[in-house]
Amino acid sequence: MAQLTYREAVARGIAQEMNRDERVVLIGEDIAGAGGVFKTTVGLLEQFGPRRVLDTPISEQAILGAAMGAAMTGLRPIAEIMFSDFFAVCWDIVVNQMAKTRYMTNGQVSIPLVVKSGNGGGLRFGAQHSQSIENWAMAVPGLKVVTPSCPEDVVGLMAAAVRSDDPVLFFEHKGLYASRGEVPDGPIEDVLGKAKIRRSGEHATIAALGMMVPRAVEAAERLAAQGISCEVIDVRSLIPLDAQTILDSVGRTGRLFTVEENPRALGWGAEIASIVGDEGFWDLDGPIVRITTPHVPLPSADSLEDLVIPSVDRIVAEVEKAMQA
Repeated sequence: MAQLTYREAVARGIAQEMNRDERVVLIGEDIAGAGGVFKTTVGLLEQFGPRRVLDTPISEQAILGAAMGAAMTGLRPIAEIMFSDFFAVCWDIVVNQMAKTRYMTNGQVSIPLVVKSGNGGGLRFGAQHSQSIENWAMAVPGLKVVTPSCPEDVVGLMAAAVRSDDPVLFFEHKGLYASRGEVPDGPIEDVLGKAKIRRSGEHATIAALGMMVPRAVEAAERLAAQGISCEVIDVRSLIPLDAQTILDSVGRTGRLFTVEENPRALGWGAEIASIVGDEGFWDLDGPIVRITTPHVPLPSADSLEDLVIPSVDRIVAEVEKAMQA
């Protein structure tokens, strides 16, 4: 068992798959010699050489165009888009090409690739470098979308993503890169489409993703001291979505809260709320509550950014208010 940071786990997960399968290659801006702007690919150039770890020009369209072509012709590339905000530059390739090709060729051409990207706010990078865009991606048929919240899941979900025959968008929360966690020795493989219960509880279910998971767990600990027992579910995978784990939890607790970093309108929690409203309505003892970032560009000022992104204090306050109503 090793203690790894989240960023170290990214490099370990990629190395595990590159060692396992020589078809896995890594391409992106500054991912080779520099080890990535967030240092998530340190050591991979030295381990696997410049034929499999390739720096690219500053062109998101070139990165994803090259990755898609490589995937179509027999490789299993991992491409990096440095900040997830930059998907806006190359979204046509993702939405209209990667996501559609397998369907439009009746399965004759598959696109087994992973696009990893630094996602989310909290680091004072401003409105153009801080967005949480998982909800953009989950709206596109043909894409798989995952967001690990801890180092062990980074390694396991990276393995599952690389081994998928469909394109996977792998969102790494920038605010978690320095966090640490235990990672078992040896190969790790997880599965896409499976949520995890991070904390068991009896009175309410809190579904969270990415950096909101440790905040939800901390909030649940504080709420427990007040007699409110919360079950915390790490959604992990938005597409495929493990709705059953959430429905089962709501069946036990009778209440549902979602904690989302994305802007409120059309966030992933709205889809989960819709599913629970349709399929678990009679299990609910009260309204579903979404705790989200408001529908605003993220500020770079620390006090304002901290105000808009859901905090532990805000989660506690929202759950208390709803449970006491």
